[in-house]
Amino acid sequence: MDIIEEIEQFYKSYAGEKGIIGYSLKNRPIYYFCAFKTEFPVIIVSASIHAREYITAHLALKLIEDYLRAGQYGKVYFIPMLNPDGVKIALTENPLYKANGRGVDLNVNFDARWGRGEKNVRRAGAENYIGAYPFSEPETMALKDFTLKVKPQITLSYHSKGEEIYYSFYQNSKDKKRDYKLAKIISKKTGYKIVTPIGSVGGYKDWCIEKLNVSAFTIEVGDDNLSHPIKKERLAKIYAQNKGVISALTKAMKKEDYGY
Repeated sequence: MDIIEEIEQFYKSYAGEKGIIGYSLKNRPIYYFCAFKTEFPVIIVSASIHAREYITAHLALKLIEDYLRAGQYGKVYFIPMLNPDGVKIALTENPLYKANGRGVDLNVNFDARWGRGEKNVRRAGAENYIGAYPFSEPETMALKDFTLKVKPQITLSYHSKGEEIYYSFYQNSKDKKRDYKLAKIISKKTGYKIVTPIGSVGGYKDWCIEKLNVSAFTIEVGDDNLSHPIKKERLAKIYAQNKGVISALTKAMKKEDYGY
């Protein structure tokens, strides 16, 4: 059973709130799972936006179980696989494939200084193609609409690899200070380093920060020496590093930092 089938089986058995935020280009469902403890804070945890990084989808399923067991605060929406078409290609045709079914790299398709990235390309392919315009893809539109609907205070975007945490994107100094404090919590739990990528734009984290003024983080899992796609045998270590991250964040967040 591959990871696409695992998510489908998980969806059938999940007893909590669940649903479909939209459909991929090839009409595959994009599932979400909600784990509820308290009304504040609201968090979106997304994974597998890049096809070859489907180890993050495996991780997301583990994090749902971890939060249900140990979390005390918050309402967390998990989207284990935003890019099912791309994952299918990575599983069956090209293991290094990153894009969606149209050859668009979904994590440069958001309206956050779109098209100005150093590695952006303007032709469909396995990676880095920005698309015809921001939110040109059904997957990014689905995540946009869902984010606007649930109004999170935090978003966590799981990627691989490098064991790094990205937290900044042109936010004001006050919000950057707020977000850095939360990044330090993630760093303490995971052991990952906090970095500021240069020349990267158009991602989900970037859009959340610049357009929605929320705390948004990209978490790159897996040692940088590993090869894509990261094998499932590495999941135990990755999960051990990320276990408890969501619980720690929800416990530390303060309503006044978000205008309550």
